[in-house]
Amino acid sequence: LNDPGNKLRESAFFHKAVQCLWVGHTERCRYYSEKCMPILGPLAQFTTYMSKFYHALNSLDLIRKKNSTKGKEVARVAIPAIRDAAASSDWNFTNKLRLLEAEQQSLRQTHRKAVPLYEAAIESAKRSGFIHEQ
Repeated sequence: LNDPGNKLRESAFFHKAVQCLWVGHTERCRYYSEKCMPILGPLAQFTTYMSKFYHALNSLDLIRKKNSTKGKEVARVAIPAIRDAAASSDWNFTNKLRLLEAEQQSLRQTHRKAVPLYEAAIESAKRSGFIHEQ
């Protein structure tokens, strides 16, 4: 995987980041997310957006657990990128955008703004048939 010409690196790093996110290994998720970001090319646009989403979601979790300032910057950059993706592919990215926005509002302790965003994320996931993201 360390060979720069290896095309499997992108996929391996991305999948390791997702795996680490779901099992709760937040530091490892950050590591793999940061490893796959620079090597994702223009042809891997979907993977780039998904990697930014998982990296931001993980970073928001780290902020909650450790008050990480680096995570705030990751989320600040990722949300506009996911917003652009949602503009191009509503069914695939709107629920993810609303989830990131809800998490951000929750961290700011503006729960009145967070709850409708969580509900919008769930509703969008339902409309798209993403049962696992509800």
